[in-house]
This record gives sequence, C-alpha cells and structure tokens, in this order.
Amino acid sequence: MMPNPLDDAPRCQARNSAAFWAATARSRGHELIHRPGFLAAVGDERAGLRILIQEPGLDAAELAEIDDLVRGAKGPVNAEDPYSATDLDHLGLRSWQMPVMVREPGPVAGPALPVTGVHDDEELGAAERTVIAGFSLVRFEPYRRGEMFPTALLDQPGVAVFLARLEGEVAGACVTVEDNGLASHYWVATPEAFRSRGVGRAIMLGSLAPLAGLPVTLTASKLGRPLYESLGFRATTDATWWASR
Repeated sequence: MMPNPLDDAPRCQARNSAAFWAATARSRGHELIHRPGFLAAVGDERAGLRILIQEPGLDAAELAEIDDLVRGAKGPVNAEDPYSATDLDHLGLRSWQMPVMVREPGPVAGPALPVTGVHDDEELGAAERTVIAGFSLVRFEPYRRGEMFPTALLDQPGVAVFLARLEGEVAGACVTVEDNGLASHYWVATPEAFRSRGVGRAIMLGSLAPLAGLPVTLTASKLGRPLYESLGFRATTDATWWASR
C-alpha cells in the first residue's frame, strides 16, 4: 500500500516515478530491470538509460549493478533519488537537487485556456513535439514521431496526457500518472514562444481537475516551483538527480 505522501513524500514519489517510467519503457519496447532498491529503463542511443532509486539504502550488489548499467549505457543517462541518500558522483555524472512537492486532495479551479485530454495519435504527436521543444530534448532530434511518446503509451494503466491551447495553437503539454491512490505530474512543458502567457498554469489546472480527490506529487524545477506553490503544492524534501554530461 502506498504510504501517506505527507508523511513519506520521497517514497511516494519514488513509487509513482517507477510506475511512470515502467509504463514508458513498456510502450517503447525497452528493457525494464526491477530490483528492491531501484528500477531501470534501458533504452537505445536516443532514449538512453533511466534509473529510479526506490529505497534509501541500496546494497552493494545493487550499487554495482547500477555502476555497470551506467558504464554500459548506449545513450544519455538520467537518475533520480527522491531520498537523496545514494551517491553516484563517482560515475562522472553531473548532479543537482530539486524539491519533491505534495498537493493534498482538494478543489481545483478551472483553467483560463482550453485544456483537453489526448485520445488519438495525432494529439499524442502534438504533445510529444511540445515536450521535446519545452525541455529542449535534443536527444530526440531530428524528430521521429512516436519515439518519445509511442501510441501504446495511451494504453498504459493510469497514464493520461494533456494539451493546452493558446489562440488555437498547442502551447503546453503534460503527463499524469495515477497509481495506487496517488498521482504525479511529468513533462509539464511550455515551449519558449508561449511562456509567461498563462499556459503553465492552465495545463496544470486542467490536468489536476481529474485528480482533485487524490494526493498529487511532483518534482519541481526552480522556475516551476512558484507556480506549483500557488496551486497548493508544498515542498517536503529535496531529490537528487544525475545526468550524463
């Protein structure tokens, strides 16, 4: 059973992140490695390797396996540890911290811009392009439809994708995952041309509405934190992230 996110936000974020990346890996046809202390999604040269730390204390065998995975990765490496308890600095990865934030169940205001759920491949492609642009994911350039968000992602349990529009153009996107009574947000993206125009707030409100009865977690960037705080999220602890240089 999922712990209370107010009491154990790192564990809740760890479990939901694992659910999201497992769903992503399955939809992409990539290898998944499950261990008590971590989950790894082993992708190709462009998708790369994603490691999700699941427990604050990994044993020597798990740490050695992570070392081998990182050293043998075909593409970019990203790892996250919501507990900030595992040291991967010896692998030559850059690291930084971001707050894990929690929003308690409660009412959600309506968005000022149109926000809709994604239900078909064309809309999913629009979300994919928006996220790639919003996060400057050069690993997915030149663009190949379905590489980041395959059509099969929409069939994964608990996964929902949303689009926000500004003056008729797709201006924002995000993914939410509901798993075991908890929800989390991923890839909350607004391309540069649409920033500072209320798109981020709209996509968050529109995607929060179906989750109003659930606790919701996310990991916030420095720029995103003020928006999330204004929507009722509060920081609980800092997660450590690593990425290949």
